[in-house]
Amino acid sequence: MYGGQNTYIPLKVNQSGVIAIIFASSVLLLPVLISNLLGGNDGSGWRFEMQKWVSENLVNSKSVIYVVLFALMVIAFAYFYNSISFDPVQQADQIRRQGGFIPGVRPGPQTERFLAKAVNRITLPGALFVATIAVMPYLILWIFNVQGFPFAGTTVLIAVGVGMELIRQIDGQLMMRNYEGFLK
Repeated sequence: MYGGQNTYIPLKVNQSGVIAIIFASSVLLLPVLISNLLGGNDGSGWRFEMQKWVSENLVNSKSVIYVVLFALMVIAFAYFYNSISFDPVQQADQIRRQGGFIPGVRPGPQTERFLAKAVNRITLPGALFVATIAVMPYLILWIFNVQGFPFAGTTVLIAVGVGMELIRQIDGQLMMRNYEGFLK
């Protein structure tokens, strides 16, 4: 008689990482590119007004429109990245092929729906957290009226992510060489 084995499915709360922030900031810069291509530096006309509006609202990190659009786009791109990187059909098939199951959920389409629903539910807190971290420096700098601060939320997230990955790799190397580990 063999005993059962419990495992877990490693679903990430923040599957996209910093990629959602990079996509959002890139998309916010598209109107700047378009307004620059159209010209309008003569100081009058609709092109000049468009350039003025874009520079005041979509480039200025102290604009409410910029901060709200940036946060919403980070959340949207987190969901988008999650939808293209996690395939519930493949995951359900892999669970079935390995002889596993989710207790209380039938194999097949029910497992696919369960996984898709679970991933969508855990993506929201992760996306909100990433959006908050990305927008928080802008809000703090705005509240305290700081001019020309070079760091933003993206910088903080990248620095922390690189640091955590470095510690994870060092710990993996130590464990491979039969040491107790770095993080214990």
